[in-house]
Amino acid sequence: MKPLQFNDLLINFTSEFLPLWSDKGSGAHKDVGLWRPSTTSDALSAFFSLGDIAVDHHSNINQSKIVAVVSDANKVDGTALRPPIDYQLVWHDESTGALRNLSIWRPLPPQGYVAMGLVCGVEYDKPSPNAVRCVRADLVKPGQVGDMIWSDEGSGALNDLSTWSITPPAASAGEIYLAPSTFTGSESYAKPNLPVYSLRLALAAPLRDTLPQPVLSGYEAPTPEGATTTYQVCELPWFTVNDPTLTGIAQLQTSPTYQLERTDRHVLVGFEHNTEATSRPSMWTAAKGTIGENAKALAVETGVELSKPWPASTHPFELGFSAHLERDFTHSQRSVKGWSHSSPLEIIAYVAPRSAIAGYLVQSEYRLLRLDGSQVSTTVSYNNGDHVYMSQYPAVEPLPDENAVHAQTPLEVTGYDLIDETLTP
Repeated sequence: MKPLQFNDLLINFTSEFLPLWSDKGSGAHKDVGLWRPSTTSDALSAFFSLGDIAVDHHSNINQSKIVAVVSDANKVDGTALRPPIDYQLVWHDESTGALRNLSIWRPLPPQGYVAMGLVCGVEYDKPSPNAVRCVRADLVKPGQVGDMIWSDEGSGALNDLSTWSITPPAASAGEIYLAPSTFTGSESYAKPNLPVYSLRLALAAPLRDTLPQPVLSGYEAPTPEGATTTYQVCELPWFTVNDPTLTGIAQLQTSPTYQLERTDRHVLVGFEHNTEATSRPSMWTAAKGTIGENAKALAVETGVELSKPWPASTHPFELGFSAHLERDFTHSQRSVKGWSHSSPLEIIAYVAPRSAIAGYLVQSEYRLLRLDGSQVSTTVSYNNGDHVYMSQYPAVEPLPDENAVHAQTPLEVTGYDLIDETLTP
């Protein structure tokens, strides 16, 4: 697959691992297996591990777990990654009775870089500097220590050790934070207060075209839906989508990216032809927010949330992450509540003498597509009630009769779930 890129950092994925150690024979109360991500395939030869992997069992994790590996986009003089300058011993298994000897080390990063996880040594030897890479600090976000994976309690080790997962924080709008799948450790059984980090990815949706303003071309009512459309596409990495028909391995192989496509068009919400010599009001009611329950269905079936951050589910192939679509892309800048249900929008338009006026809302449809173009889940429709677009015919108000009253054409908009939605052109 083509690597994901954030600035000068490349991110790829492997489902192949080298076994390092298990606690068999140690007498520890819990099980643990330690593994190293493999980058020996031709496609991953330029990639490095972020740290070793700890799981709470002795089973083989090859082809059943997927983790991120990293590389520098600039292969010659890049600065995204650096090897550790040294390692600090965290723990060794002396006196445990385990079948193999093990030591666990904390990489010490150069200034301006961070270590993403612990590394195992062969026997009691310090790991090689090439066993892992540290990441430049601007390419990561501080994470959180998650759940305990394993502790050496009951093993008889000379020193205490507990190992813990790493979870990402809630993503800011327009970003993804990806947990490194590595582990951190403490020389006690209490939850450690140690710095941990997640990788950053952008979740941008550049606007391809600007939706042209609707133009009323006569005194006849226009068609309810305008023909003009515009598209935006936000690309989602495979691990952010819980595809109901594909495993994580299949997603990585057949649809490493998904497209969340937004199609915009103007929909008519009101029309009035005033044949009189004075202006008069016209009242319309429209629906804003999601139309139907498809937004909820999309979140349930795929995990993708349109109006708020979403985290990984418990699918065993998924990586720990949090993601948050840009608010402009989801129209949730002003009213998140509008996403949860459809609500009425009352519009009062004052129509100029001998004029016609039409009001429009922007309706957006969201479709989640696999790489082959097939659609995942249902299409979500959303009426953006933040703005009503008005078009008048004639475009320039005709001169009034001698006795006619000249009036402006203010527009009043009232929504039930906003404090103040009054607009005056």
